[in-house]
Order: sequence, then C-alpha cells, then structure tokens
Amino acid sequence: MLQILKSENNTLRELDPATFEKGCWINLMDPSSEELNTVKKLVGLPLDTLTAALDEEESSRLEIEDEYLLVIIDVPRKRDNDRYETLPMGIILLPDVIVTVCLEESDVLTCFNRMTARLFDTGKRTSFLFNILYRSATYFLRYLRQINIRTDEIERHLRQSMKNEELFQLLEMEKSLTYFSASLRTNNMVVDKLLRLRNNRKVEHLIKIYEEDEDLLEDAQVEYRQAIEMVQMYSEILSGMMDAFASVISNNLNMVMKFLTSMTIILAIPTMFASFWGMNVGVPWLDKAAGFWAVVGISLVSTVGCAYALWRRNML
Repeated sequence: MLQILKSENNTLRELDPATFEKGCWINLMDPSSEELNTVKKLVGLPLDTLTAALDEEESSRLEIEDEYLLVIIDVPRKRDNDRYETLPMGIILLPDVIVTVCLEESDVLTCFNRMTARLFDTGKRTSFLFNILYRSATYFLRYLRQINIRTDEIERHLRQSMKNEELFQLLEMEKSLTYFSASLRTNNMVVDKLLRLRNNRKVEHLIKIYEEDEDLLEDAQVEYRQAIEMVQMYSEILSGMMDAFASVISNNLNMVMKFLTSMTIILAIPTMFASFWGMNVGVPWLDKAAGFWAVVGISLVSTVGCAYALWRRNML
C-alpha cells in the first residue's frame, strides 16, 4: 500500500502521485513492485534503498549518503496473546521528503493519523523521524508490560495445573524477550549515532537537529535504555521461573512414583500370603475351619505393619 500524506493546518491531507509536493510523508506498507517504482521515480531513490527494510532479517543501522539518510530500526509487533516479535522499518530522509517502508502495518506508524495530526508535522522531517523513534520505544515498553502481566497469569495457572502447556507459553514469552533484547540494543545504537550528528555540518541538508528535536531524541534514548533494563530483568525472572517450575514438576513426578512404589509393596504382602497358602501342597491350618481367617489376620497385620513402617519413613 502506498500513501502520500502532508500536514496542513493541523490536519493530514492525502495526495496522489500526480499531485506530489514537497514536505510530504510517503508511507509504504508491504509495497508492490509497481508502488516501489512509482516512489523511485518521485524521489529518485535507488530501488535497493527502498527495499532494504523489506528483509525480515535486516538489522538496525544508520546509512548516510549525499542524497539521503537511511535509518532502519526494529519495531515491535504482537502476533498473538503469547507471541511478540520485531519487524524492520526503514525511514528515509531526503532534503524535502520523508519516506517510511515496512513489511506490515505497524502500531508505531498508525499513531500518526488524522486524529493526532496536530502533534506532528510531515514538513519537519527531523522532528517526525524522532517522533517515530520515540513511539517505537514507547511501544516496546507497552508490550513489555503486557508480557509481564501475561507471565503473572501463566504463573498462577501453572501453580494449579502443572501442565506442559503453561511451560510452552512461558517459552514463547522468553523467545519474545530475546527478540526484544536484540532489537532494543541495535535501536539504541542508532539513536546514539543520530545524537552524534547534531554538530555534523556535512549532513545539515538532510537532518538538522534543533534543541527541541534533541530533547525528543534524548527522551527516545531514555525510553530505549529503560526498555533494555526491563527486558534484562524480565528475562532473568522468566528464566528463573521456568527452572523453578520445571523442578517442581519433576519433584511432583518423583513423589507420585514414590507413592506408587509404596502402594506396590503394600499390595504385594497379601498377594504373597495368598500365594503361599494357595499352593497345591500341605500347608498349616489346611483342615482347620478357622485357617482362612488366620491367614487373613496374619496378612492384614503384616500389611498394616509395612504401611506404618513406610509412613514413618515418609514414603507414603
């Protein structure tokens, strides 16, 4: 999908390629080859630059050329209740235009719409770029809080059910935190590099950082660092929780096996007496009317004694 948007009087106006103007925001989401070629003709960007962020394995980086500045960051996405991933997003700054490219619709970019148009300006490219970085960091924090809440829910269920399903859910959470950790570190490196450009006159025609823009970028840096610390803390908690519950499940299995073994020993005693007195040979009390009850009594006393001995040793 191709959108060309421009801020005007605290609103967003959508344009078509035929009425393309300076100060626009060109947004490409899962673009077709035709849409990529259209943007290539409009702004004169190389096709490989436009498609750089369309590779799911692309890592965050900052690339500076004479005609443009390419920023690739990872943005968070929620797949389902227990699965979170990251997705590359390309932000390209040209002298008069800003271009964003992403494989899927992202919550980070959907924040910039007609309802919030008064909070940003597509003509202020540097400020708009830093707003995107800040929004990305806030969404990382939001999803991390959701992961923490969901982990607590799974923990409560796991205390009661002790099923493998809950452990698999925790594993999905741990994988999500791993993705977030790698993405946040590379994103933070990109922010650090952008901060070092504030006094670089060679790129002033592409990105000029004013004082209010610098404050916004520093806020984004603070959010990224906070997210990195939260990921580390949640990862350690989750890893310890999985180890603890795995040990609990293993211990419960050992207790069940111990109980079954004790019951097997107890039930073997009357079986043993029944086998002895069931032999086709002469046995005591063979001709006695009370012989049956004598065998039953001895068997019962022996069984109770064995059960008591096992109970004293905490085996039952």
